[in-house]
Formats: sequence, C-alpha cells, structure tokens
Amino acid sequence: MAGRIPQAFIDEVVARSDIVEIVGSRVALKKSGREYKACCPFHAEKTPSFWVSPDKQFYHCFGCGAHGTAVGFLMQFEKLEFPDAIALLAERAGLEVPRESGGQRPGTGDLYELMTRAARFFEQNLQDDARARAYLAGRGVGEAAAADFALGYAPDSWNALLTRLGGEPDGRRRLLQAGLVIEREPRGSERSAGLYDRFRDRLMFPIRDARGRVIGFGGRVIGEGEPKYLNSPETPLFHKGRELYGLYEARRAGGEFQRLVVVEGYMDVVRLHQAGIRYAVATLGTSTTQEHLHKIFRLTGEVVFSFDGDRAGRAAAWRALENALPLASDGRELKFLFLPEGEDPDTLVAAEGAAGFEQRLQAAWPLSEYLVRHLLAEVDLQHIDGRAKLAALARPLFSRLPEGVYRELLVDRLAAEIRMPAARLGALLTASPAGTRSMSGSGRATPPRTPTQTTGVSAGRGNLLRQAIGLVLHHPTATHRIDWQGLLDHLKPGEPGTGVLRELIEQARTAAEPTTAMLLERWRDRPEFARLQELAARAPLVGDPEAAAQELRQAVGKLAETYGSGRRVDELLRKAEETGLNSAEKTELSLLLQARSRPTGRPAGS
Repeated sequence: MAGRIPQAFIDEVVARSDIVEIVGSRVALKKSGREYKACCPFHAEKTPSFWVSPDKQFYHCFGCGAHGTAVGFLMQFEKLEFPDAIALLAERAGLEVPRESGGQRPGTGDLYELMTRAARFFEQNLQDDARARAYLAGRGVGEAAAADFALGYAPDSWNALLTRLGGEPDGRRRLLQAGLVIEREPRGSERSAGLYDRFRDRLMFPIRDARGRVIGFGGRVIGEGEPKYLNSPETPLFHKGRELYGLYEARRAGGEFQRLVVVEGYMDVVRLHQAGIRYAVATLGTSTTQEHLHKIFRLTGEVVFSFDGDRAGRAAAWRALENALPLASDGRELKFLFLPEGEDPDTLVAAEGAAGFEQRLQAAWPLSEYLVRHLLAEVDLQHIDGRAKLAALARPLFSRLPEGVYRELLVDRLAAEIRMPAARLGALLTASPAGTRSMSGSGRATPPRTPTQTTGVSAGRGNLLRQAIGLVLHHPTATHRIDWQGLLDHLKPGEPGTGVLRELIEQARTAAEPTTAMLLERWRDRPEFARLQELAARAPLVGDPEAAAQELRQAVGKLAETYGSGRRVDELLRKAEETGLNSAEKTELSLLLQARSRPTGRPAGS
C-alpha cells in the first residue's frame, strides 16, 4: 500500500486549489453575491440549491445535504478515493505527491508500467489464441465486453511472460516483485533458484485501481485444473482485502450509483456489465471486508450481496453480514440476495436478462431480515429456553451495531419474536456482561457512566461548545486576533468536545492562512469529521472575523471557567465516595453544585 501522504502536503494542495474552479469545470456555476450557485449534481432538481463558497472553500446543497471541500467534491463527483483526489489536485497544481517513509516502496512507478505491459501481452495472446477466444465465446462474453475489461490469456508456458519482460536481471527482479513470476527452490547442487510464470493457460482478468492502473491479475483456468481461480499475491501495488474487481469499470460507466451489487466471481461481473448492470463488483477470493464496505459506501448508500444458495454461499453471506454490522447505520441499506442452488449471476443474467436479475435484486432480504431469519433457524421459539437462546445469540451481533434508529428498529423486530418489551430487550442486549462493572476505590461496584457523566458536558455547555467550534470553522483567521495566553489551559486535549475545540484552535492559529477546507481535511480520517462538516455547512453565527474573534474569546473563556469548576466537582464527588469529605470540602462542593445549577445566561453567539 502506498505510504501516507504528509499532512503538510495535503495542506499545500488544499491551499493551492480553488473550489470554484474545481466545481465550475464540472458544473455550470452562476455567481450570486459572494458565493456561487447551481443545480446540484448529486440529485435531480430544477431550482438551484447547491452553493459554493470561495471564502470557506466549501460546497453545500440545501436540497440533498451534500457538502464538503474540493477534495470531497472530487471524491463524490468523480467517485475517487482520497489519495486519488489529492493526486488529481496535485497534478492540477503542478505538484508531485510525496509519501511518508514506511509505505510506498522505491520503484512503484516502474511496477505500474510493468503491469501495463503484462496486461497488453496477455491481451495480444487472447487475440492470437483461438482456443481462448472460443472459451470466452462459449461463456457468452462478447468482444466489446472483453475489450472493456481488457481480458487476456496467459499462454500454456512456464516462461512466456518471463522471456518477454524479464530479459535483464532488473526486469526479472521487478517481475518477481509484481508477483508475475515465482521463484522456485534450488534443487540438488544448484546454487541459485529459477523463475517461472505464475499464470499459465489461464484467462486473465486485469484488476485496476480507481485511476485505471493495473495493479494485479485474476486468472481462470481454461479446461480442467486447480485452482480454478488464481490471484496475484500481495505486492506493493495489490492488496486483495482492499480492492474490488469491476469498480473502475463501474465508475467509468458514469452516472450516480443507486446501488452496488457484490458478486463472487470475475465472470459474473463481466457478464452483468455486458447485460447492462454496470454496478456489479466482486471481492478477490476473500470475504467482504470493512475496507471493501467503506469503499462502497463512499459511492452509494445501498449494497446488495449476491451469493450462491449453497452452503458455501450462505457461509460467505454470514461472514459478510458480521463484517458489515459496524457500518449498518441510518441511511445505509445492506441487502442479501440468495440465488437458486446451482445458479450464479453469470448463468441467471444469461437466462433472464438484466430486467429479470434486477427484479431479483429488488426482492433481496434486508440485513435485518436475514439476521433474524438466520438466528431463528437456530432456536425453537415455542419454549422460553429457545427464546432466551435467541437473545444470547443476538447479543454479540448487536454489540457491533452502532447506536441509532437502525439498531432500535432491529431490537423491535427481534423483540416481537422473543415476545418481550423492546425497551427491556434493548437494555439486555447492550448491557455489559455480568462481572465487568467497574470498581471504585472503596471496592464497591459502580454502574457504568452515562454519556453525560462521561463527558461532563451539560446541554448548555454543549451548545456553547458547538458554537465555539462553529466560529473556528467559519472564521479560522479569527484565532489570529485573540491573545490565547492561559486561555486554553482548562480545555484539556483528552476531554471529549473540548479536546476537539482546542485542537482546531491550535491548527487555525498556527497556520499562516487557515481556511475552513484546510481545517476539515486535517480531520478526514477521524471520527469527528462528519460532525465537523455538518457544522461547517450551517449558516455562520457572525459575518466577519473581527466579530467572530470577540464571540470566540467569550465562549472559550466561559468554557474554561465551567470545565475548570466541573473537574473540581468530579474530584470532590470521587473523594466523597472513596474516603469522605471534611467540612471545608463539603462546603466547597455545595457551593460548586449550586453554581452549576444556576442559569448561565445567554450563550455566546445565540
């Protein structure tokens, strides 16, 4: 995998990129005051609700809610991953993307070129080999589809590719590094090992990254032989747990994805695309991973897993479900389509056409229904024991689901089967197992803290905190107008919320020309990113950096005062439970609690 792109370079790329130019080259923008507007490219509309702010370097659609930076726009519009979006912006700015050490190995560029030459070699061999062409024709693959996927053929030879591309020692070394040849063990008195082609007498499926570069191959045996499918090994370019076959071709087809369907085989993908179902992809001989799903959900909110109806297909489906649970949140749809035993997407689309296969997709089981049906098959609901077993089987699965409406509705569905109140079942499914409660210093068990107790943030302070973060995001240069001496001391980096605010302030005040986009891109890989984008998309509390500086100074001062006293309250309460308080400490705690309960006045910026 390529090494991480240094943050300083990302900052530079974002600073050199003009979101108006980036968006305007793809969408017809019209100036409106200080901003630009257009009909949103991410949903159908007749009245413009899509706005681009050159000051914030940020876009937002008031219709569908899409928003982000220039990087985010390219990821959403061009269906690129983050490194590829940065590379595109860097190329536009005349910059070369550097990598931090420990990632990309030297000579990766040469490997891309080598893989391209190997793909061309295999393609040419397909044209020259009547047997391979006949095999494709027999599988119903036309010339146009073969060309779209750059299908090829590896000759039935131990050294055809090695001879063509490995004439020099350096060429042989790179072939080995790319996983195209295999090094055999020395035999007898031999001092050095020999090399031979990895792929022999196989139909070749080039695997391409988001930019269309060949990074690996899948080879299907023609005729008899094992293994039926052979993939490239892990290389500096190729990691099968992260790649999806057909995703580049799906992106190239254009348009917005209503869904992506994940199938099991290369040929399934090719035949579905050929039939007009251009949103089919396949994993590469491995289970569907969370990295696969993250990649899918950057493109669409719906994924359908299509598996054979046999035992192996159902086992693969259950593994996909288990990996998908942490990502099953509101706004996403995960479905499962089980095909008749003995059929696969390749044969079904040939027999029923695209319309018939898409009708099957419409009838796919939602994840919730599949999960419940799978568990019900394991128990007898006629008895209490069976219903209790159902809850026990469900608990580890529910522990992986994120909080939200989706989980609550799934609890309701399961509660109907177990025949108990949903609220009670939800509490049981999410409770910590017995014996895991924390122990206070006195040795007494204490209940788990609620989110409010954990953060120590009341509703009022939460509002003030959000306003302060919003002020920094909308007017990052306001941080340059404030004397921060001692002001941030009570905003500890490790505390929820206040740590985010403090880090944002530090990032903005130490940057020469901070922008909203620059700040957001520094948080892209962190859990807070989505929430920060939402705050950046809101209307600003004030209109200029000078006013923002005044509001921010007051808000941070109030937060520092509140959190400072709040920590003292926590200390005293903890001591009261463990060893007890003396008279002075009891008085101090009483005064602090009285102060906490009094209204704090109108929050800054409200």
